[in-house]
Amino acid sequence: MRRKQHSQAAIGKVASPKPSLAFVDAVALIVGIVIGAGIFETPALVAANVSSNAALMLTWLVGGAISLVGALCYAELATAYPHVGGNYYYLKRSFGQRVAFLFAWARMTVVQTGSIALLAFVFGDYASRILGLGTFSASVYAAGAIALFTTLNIFGLQQGKRTQNLLTVATVLGLLLIVIIGIAFATPTSIPATESTNSGGWGLAMLFVLLSYGGWNEAAYISAEIQNRQRNIVRSLLWSIGIITVIYFLVNLAYLKGLGLEAMGQSQAVAADLMQQALGDRGAIIISLLIVIASLGSLNATIFTGARSNYALGQDFPRLSFLKSSGSRSSPTGAMLVQGAIAIVLVVLGTLTRRGFETMVDYTAPVFWFFFLLTGISLLVLRMREPDVQRPFQVPLYPLTPLLFCVVCAYLFYSSLAYTGIGAIASILVVGLGIPLWQWHQSN
Repeated sequence: MRRKQHSQAAIGKVASPKPSLAFVDAVALIVGIVIGAGIFETPALVAANVSSNAALMLTWLVGGAISLVGALCYAELATAYPHVGGNYYYLKRSFGQRVAFLFAWARMTVVQTGSIALLAFVFGDYASRILGLGTFSASVYAAGAIALFTTLNIFGLQQGKRTQNLLTVATVLGLLLIVIIGIAFATPTSIPATESTNSGGWGLAMLFVLLSYGGWNEAAYISAEIQNRQRNIVRSLLWSIGIITVIYFLVNLAYLKGLGLEAMGQSQAVAADLMQQALGDRGAIIISLLIVIASLGSLNATIFTGARSNYALGQDFPRLSFLKSSGSRSSPTGAMLVQGAIAIVLVVLGTLTRRGFETMVDYTAPVFWFFFLLTGISLLVLRMREPDVQRPFQVPLYPLTPLLFCVVCAYLFYSSLAYTGIGAIASILVVGLGIPLWQWHQSN
């Protein structure tokens, strides 16, 4: 009994923001993060690596199922250990402060900031198609969007979540418009499906699908801010993934009906091709506006959740205490400002390489999946090390479910190393800089 009280007390002694997010707000955040630019780009890559219509649709259902497995694991961690630091806190309890510090450092300098820059480049690319701003139009839009939404979230939680709710609703409604147009108005294709010649096959197709589903794990960073969290964390994860899976399935069904498998696999802009076929030139404008909205929704949600682990880092390490500074509102101002500055630096890096979006994908993927794998392992470690901690939700079929999750993460980590180039090397070097920073902290 004493051990249980001690464990629970240790969990409760951390600073935690006031629970201000309702169930609907949490769902809007998760859906908004996941449904971004990926669904407009990856379906063509998936179609190029499968051999039949049925296989194409199956991959998206399997992707939803795998995401559900991961969500069940995160639901146990988030309800047993609700903390503003999310993954950072799980890794600290499982592997110690050194690993947790490297994760928080990686998240601040690579994973989250790279994702913010990636989404900002998507926004910039498509905003430039509507209104160009010169040679560096996409980069100007990208940096401006990061600055705008960082400022917006610094003004407070209420303003940020209201904006996110509106952007998420607009994104979902826009995707439903694609479904309606693709299924009801696009001319059915007569191109027969042919055997895929891509050597990647099913495995590579699943890699792209799971990249499209990425982001639901961000619920861990708002677990301490969700009202009635023991009930709503699980509900928000399950409802969000269910909504996302249905939308992805219907959108790909629309692509398939309007273009066909072969045309999808050959398309460079599958959503634009579908809208062009159904509506003519007006379709290109509509899809550009839609992708702008989707990218802004994901960008805002990623900025909102991203500063939470930086805030936790500032709590634990005095030399980084500026990260936990906040103004008069319930927002980690210091963490927001540092995150925004690093993301803008990455926009400059992407501009110099002239491959903004691709550079950010290469930069973030390997580090992301490595720490995702460690988080899955942490569930197993904490079950064994802290059996007396109260767990309002326990992952079903333990330990098979978390083991399956770890296998998927390990595969994606391997795949991200196999398919990325100089960006992966750069991200590993940046994470490595966290080691001397840790030693500097330990020396005082």
